[in-house]
Amino acid sequence: MNRFTSILVANRGEIACRVIKTAKEQGYRTIAVYSEADASAPHVQMADEALLIGASPVNESYLVPEKILAAAAASGAEAIHPGYGFLSENADFARACEAAGLVFIGPSPDAIHLMGNKAEAKRRMIEAGVPCVPGYEGQDQSDATLLREAQSIELPLMVKAAAGGGGRGMRLVNEQTELANAISLARAEALGAFGSDELILEQAIIRPRHVEVQVFADSQGNTVHLGERDCSVQRRHQKVIEEAPCPVMTQELRTEMGAAAVAAAKSIEYRGAGTVEFLLDERGKFYFLEMNTRLQVEHPVTELITGLDLVALQLQVAQGDALGFGQEDVELTGHAIEVRLYTEDPAQDFLPTSGMIDKWCEPTGVGVRVDSGIASGQEISPFYDPMVAKIIAFGPNREVARLRLIEALKDTVLFGPTHNRDFLVACLEKDCFAQGAATTAFIAEQFGEGEIASAMPTLEHSSAAAVLESYLQHAQLHAKSVIVSDELRDWSSASPLVMRKRYAHGDTLHDLSVVPQGGSCYRVAADAESEPRLVELLSIEGDAAHIAVDGNQHVARFLRSANNTFYFSVDGCASEFRDLIPHDGAQEVASGGGHIVAPMHGALLEVCVSVGDQVEAGQKLAVLEAMKMHYEIEAEAAGTVVEVQAQAGKQIAADDLLFEIDVKEEDV
Repeated sequence: MNRFTSILVANRGEIACRVIKTAKEQGYRTIAVYSEADASAPHVQMADEALLIGASPVNESYLVPEKILAAAAASGAEAIHPGYGFLSENADFARACEAAGLVFIGPSPDAIHLMGNKAEAKRRMIEAGVPCVPGYEGQDQSDATLLREAQSIELPLMVKAAAGGGGRGMRLVNEQTELANAISLARAEALGAFGSDELILEQAIIRPRHVEVQVFADSQGNTVHLGERDCSVQRRHQKVIEEAPCPVMTQELRTEMGAAAVAAAKSIEYRGAGTVEFLLDERGKFYFLEMNTRLQVEHPVTELITGLDLVALQLQVAQGDALGFGQEDVELTGHAIEVRLYTEDPAQDFLPTSGMIDKWCEPTGVGVRVDSGIASGQEISPFYDPMVAKIIAFGPNREVARLRLIEALKDTVLFGPTHNRDFLVACLEKDCFAQGAATTAFIAEQFGEGEIASAMPTLEHSSAAAVLESYLQHAQLHAKSVIVSDELRDWSSASPLVMRKRYAHGDTLHDLSVVPQGGSCYRVAADAESEPRLVELLSIEGDAAHIAVDGNQHVARFLRSANNTFYFSVDGCASEFRDLIPHDGAQEVASGGGHIVAPMHGALLEVCVSVGDQVEAGQKLAVLEAMKMHYEIEAEAAGTVVEVQAQAGKQIAADDLLFEIDVKEEDV
């Protein structure tokens, strides 16, 4: 095995930053690659050298092996770390690295090929006697065969991409009538994400836990497991919260699952970091799900409870060195919980969002760790996965870790694209999660209709925001720089007697009057029926303000953006405040049931209607690809298509008008 001193990281975002950090600490020269969209990304700035490999779409940059290999040759890299996603589980790429004389920091191409294909992996596990979920994993991939085989599988069932992961190319089918469309969507999504449209069918195990075992092996034949992780809290089959150890794990079950995972790794002469995933049902029976032949997104929780640096171990094993420890040396201490921060809108079925990050500020505190790949002023593009950071908390026990993570999230600032921070806090605060009882049905069962909607600011929050925004505007008008805490009391003598702010949040309108009371105190009235609130600005330091509302003190984070949006985050609730008064009288374009606009940036794959077509409410109008997922755009009401601006194969931006429908009167 070749020795190496330089590493090219064939990835982006937080995992590229994570790998570069450890590699530099270990003394390696690091090389980053980047697309046009990532020219100023943090991973580019962290590396010793960075090379442009193509345009923003992944199939023109990060997913093109020839461009990665060319960058390695140009930079003199001796090894390639693939991170996760992209080419990390591409056996042909691993072979190409070896053929080019490069060390591929991962398992052998044969192991990747075998375990990277769900169908082949499942056939191998069945042969080895590992419990597997009933289903169809055959080589005949015709629609007719899949439809026929599905008849013998108990509903509900899962249609899954054989070559995939991360929930892509996966559809849940509750009725046989849904199957044909699910197969079509899963095929298209799998082909776009993984270059293969092979599918498998499996009986859906209802309310299981998703439990995975971390394995590690060196080239000397030493294989160990590093305990398990519970990854049950998911949306769209993608993980949201992960923790280690599993809350319901017993030592007996850990020994049994760990032995099965190690046996699976040894059966294919595995090398490096890998994860064997299982479904654990309510009776305590577990079933093989898949093996991921790479580092996992959730590896930090394992690092925190074992004290091991898994990336450092990857580099050590890739150099041909032994692990240096055995199973008996692995000790699990404490508890760690990780949440994935996504730029997505939980209230809109978790649709990805994009746009400029106006402010990013990571939380700090005892036991808190943040793995991120973003920065203030960075553009979140529609071309990549919407996960932008991972917030992790460690504690001596699960409850301490949970409480630390809640506070860390409340202290996390991400102003710009809509994100899931507040939803993550809500998940962690649910009694079901606190009790360690969450299954893969957690989100569906714990959040009723409308409950996932973003929390609306209270009148108390709006009052505080109105005072702070008014103060900042006044300071900007009367000084060249923002007046800080020791000068706050000078404001009222030069302020107008009454200032108004009108904030709309959903269907709620807060029409506020702000009246200085002397010093740093202000009376805020909403209407004749509500008691006025007394707001006091105690201090401002940077982007943090210490505010008292009716004597209740809060620390808020804030930002006034270039487009006059006022971001205000307090008590774990982050909101955007836009004063409507400057826009009173302006004509606004109504967007009703007849105006179908793009829900996000992306590429239109298919347009299903033409001018003159009659459509029903809920009918598919187009298929959009964004952030590696496929979404069906549907008619909001019945009517006649009178305009089609959508074109298949074209890139579109959020809120672009796609279709105009003349809505039937009874549906208006």
